[in-house]
Amino acid sequence: MKEIELKLLPEIAYDKEKLNLFISQKFQGKHFLILRRSIDARRKKVLVLVKIQVSEKPISNNTKYQTENLPQVENQAEVIIVGSGPAGLFAALKCIEKGIKPIVLERGKDVQARRIDLANINKKHIVNPESNYCFGEGGAGTYSDGKLYTRSTKRGNVQQILEILVAHGATKNILIDAHPHIGTNKLPKVIQSIRQTIIEHGGEIHFDKKVTDIILKNETILGVKCGRQSIKGIGVILATGHSARDVFELLNNRGVALEAKPFALGLRVEHSQQLIDSRQYSCDNRGKFLPAASYSLKAQIPYKGQRQGVFSFCMCPGGFIVPSATAQNQVVVNGMSPSRRDSKFANSGIVVTIDQNDFQKYSHKGALAGMYLQQEIEEKACLVAGSTQSAPAQLLSDFVRKKISNTLLDTSYQPGLVSADLTEVLPQKVSYVLQEGFKRFGKKINGYLTNEAQVIGVESRTSSPVKIPRNKESHEHIQIKRLYPCAEGAGYAGGIISAAIDGENCAKKLIERYT
Repeated sequence: MKEIELKLLPEIAYDKEKLNLFISQKFQGKHFLILRRSIDARRKKVLVLVKIQVSEKPISNNTKYQTENLPQVENQAEVIIVGSGPAGLFAALKCIEKGIKPIVLERGKDVQARRIDLANINKKHIVNPESNYCFGEGGAGTYSDGKLYTRSTKRGNVQQILEILVAHGATKNILIDAHPHIGTNKLPKVIQSIRQTIIEHGGEIHFDKKVTDIILKNETILGVKCGRQSIKGIGVILATGHSARDVFELLNNRGVALEAKPFALGLRVEHSQQLIDSRQYSCDNRGKFLPAASYSLKAQIPYKGQRQGVFSFCMCPGGFIVPSATAQNQVVVNGMSPSRRDSKFANSGIVVTIDQNDFQKYSHKGALAGMYLQQEIEEKACLVAGSTQSAPAQLLSDFVRKKISNTLLDTSYQPGLVSADLTEVLPQKVSYVLQEGFKRFGKKINGYLTNEAQVIGVESRTSSPVKIPRNKESHEHIQIKRLYPCAEGAGYAGGIISAAIDGENCAKKLIERYT
């Protein structure tokens, strides 16, 4: 059995029939399996690198994960999981695999019911604080892209996570693409399928179930309260996501140890996809086979005697900018792409790391200092743009030159844009580092720094501003027994795959210790 890398034209590599025919003819009489596919755009002629396995004997192409192999857990011990994002759902699947019954509590609605609330944000500027782009079945990732690329390979089995997604309806391409992506139009059905698996095997998922308190005794969590209802279990996995500020407040008020955590803050920049394609692929038209081009940018900017990082975040080729506020008086933007990535726009967060030194204004809030700064900036953005879900924006070169834009461009952001001075919204450090960063990026990608692009604010929900500290080995909270802080909301993950892995790990650790 050998592994061989082929360098192919996009029209062969991205056409299933042509690719299989090419490999069959090249390795006649042999069996093969496609392992990996990635784009090499370093030369003028873009090629696709396809790694294959070739053997004299048949090679199995079946995924190892089969939902029918899971046990029934209806009458087994129960674990409470707060949140139905990737961490919560994969924690639930792991509980079932280990013979434990998961009870998933989700403050928001299921994926179908969420659509109405998302439409209300985009069209009527009405934010439901319990059901929006951040809260609801599948978490923030469901309606904001479904990108599956991760560097968290040391934390767990990434391939297994991808295989579970495929078993629930995701395309098999995610098993071979270097930067796998499901798409926000297809991910909801995958999430629904995972929900069905959990329920069919005896688990429970409850929507519109907001946790309002925790049940503590002798620094041990016994369960949670949803209004007047008490729900108890052998442990609690807290997988609430990075935007559940009321949960941070609840934990803080109940004396649960928390820590302030650095996070990244900035703007979302929107170019035409054709411009990004032409620069990244060195051609005027990428054709129908090459996917919409992406980019990754970073720089170190001197600021008051220190070097401050500025970098692209959640780049969405062929995508849309979406409103991600969780309260009516906030404006927050994020990016997403449909599976085809066929929008005429490319967008990316461009953000700057801020830390405890930047939280001084709210130092009296202790571990919640960063959260209060984050909230203040989001409220400023809303006020500057007219107290609706319209977002403040500037043409990119105008922002760098500190000039208010007289007009703005067409945008993918449905609630609309309002011309504003974004330096009035952002902290001085963030504004300066972004402006200098865009100058650097304009030298890295010719044509990037232009008034044919615009910046839209604010990109503030990049990660949690609060960390819920846990034991490194056991994953249990450092103070409260049987409490397992998990994934993005606790400061331990940064995306769908890493959150799913952390959910699995927390469930496994809890079950090993308390069953």
